[in-house]
Amino acid sequence: MAVDPSHVNPLDCNEVSVDCPVKASTYGYYPTLGWNAFFAAVFGLCFFFSFWLGLRSRTWTYMLAMCCACVTSCIGYIGRILMHDNPFDTLGFQMQICALTMSPAFNAAAMYLILKHLVLLFGRECSRIRPKFYTYSFIFVDFLALSLQAAGGGIAGSAGDDASFRDVGDRLMITGISWQVLTLLIFAIVAADYFTRRFRSTQALSEEAASTLRDTRFRIFAVALLIAYLTIFIRCVYRIAEMAGGWRNPIMQDQPLFIGVDSW
Repeated sequence: MAVDPSHVNPLDCNEVSVDCPVKASTYGYYPTLGWNAFFAAVFGLCFFFSFWLGLRSRTWTYMLAMCCACVTSCIGYIGRILMHDNPFDTLGFQMQICALTMSPAFNAAAMYLILKHLVLLFGRECSRIRPKFYTYSFIFVDFLALSLQAAGGGIAGSAGDDASFRDVGDRLMITGISWQVLTLLIFAIVAADYFTRRFRSTQALSEEAASTLRDTRFRIFAVALLIAYLTIFIRCVYRIAEMAGGWRNPIMQDQPLFIGVDSW
């Protein structure tokens, strides 16, 4: 007689068996080895590339944020690789749920640092606030969101059979991600406000700013930054939807959606 996966507690299972079908696992599928290995390798390479560029350019804080983002993403995909043979692997689940949920916060921190330097380059007189406060305020709020996500992931991953305790972790993670989405929205509004005021201003750009604006490399960087912002924002919104439905909800168990939205 076939076992109804919805009646099986994944925390009571150690491996796939007749009594513990793969559909009863938290994700309901075998995480694909190819894609997860690919992204683990990509983020691993990005770590070394970011570290090398940071040393070369002496951008220490930016390097730290990007390296942390790459490391946590790499760890997360290694966790999913561990779940490829055994979707009930506890260590793999804890690694990926914590690391992949937190990693966008480090990418966001890097973007907050960039805004300060762009304001300094194009003219602080058009900014409503002092440039350093872009970094201090947004990174502080980002740190709060990261702390909530880390605490929630730790609680959810170690809750064991305590469903109520696991729900506390789930709610903390949703709160942290929601806070991060709100912060990203405010960041976009603040950035748009500054650049609107700057390019409506009659004050001429400095020679360095004008030269930078004409530089093809800067324009490519600006487009890449916009794409990064949009993908991080979409990824965070997806995470809210994924977690809001509770464990083993249809969104959480949709592997192609995860690969298409979270991985990029």
